[in-house]
Amino acid sequence: MTDGFPAPVAVATVPLAATVARVAELADKLGRNHADVFDLCRLSDASGVPADVVKALLDGRPAGEPDLQARFLQRLDLLRRTRVKPNGRRYTQQEIADGAAMSRQQAGALINGDRRPTMEHCDAIQRFFGVHAGFLTAHDADALTDALLRTEQQLLQDLTAPAETASAAADPLARLLQNHGVRGIAWRAAQLPSDKHRDKVTEWLDMLLESVKPTDLE
Repeated sequence: MTDGFPAPVAVATVPLAATVARVAELADKLGRNHADVFDLCRLSDASGVPADVVKALLDGRPAGEPDLQARFLQRLDLLRRTRVKPNGRRYTQQEIADGAAMSRQQAGALINGDRRPTMEHCDAIQRFFGVHAGFLTAHDADALTDALLRTEQQLLQDLTAPAETASAAADPLARLLQNHGVRGIAWRAAQLPSDKHRDKVTEWLDMLLESVKPTDLE
């Protein structure tokens, strides 16, 4: 273990290849242009992986995996360039420090690469910029896979939307599935920090399902 992070491991690309194949199939069913679905800049922004590395991974070519420190700095720089304030300006070191509940000196050392990040640093910065857990630390192939899973979920919603729109207005269960989908609910639940939170989601879904269950005929 290093600074609270697991030691580097080999990155498996099989899940990425399988996800790419599913997304491509959905795009074909919807008549979507692959260049738009697999837009390099969009996937780079969503995953934190540089566009040239995204292209290499999509092509099935190995791309040099940066170490933890380089990966953190690379993705933090992307966040500062792409997640800006409403006026279009970047967040300052002081604003990041305040939002992540750390000192300006700590934030500056992390941004400049003078200090290795801990899991707590990463979690705080990810919350500040409003990105998912692991954005700053996931291996490139895993980060790209996660971004494509979100693309897949959107395509699945687009594929099923025409058949669900009419019933969704009156049926709360149909509306839930239209807005989130089964995969989306499972994916969101998996991101929760503990089993206690996931149990709450299960409890809430059970209550919803019970409330919309058809009544027995007398």
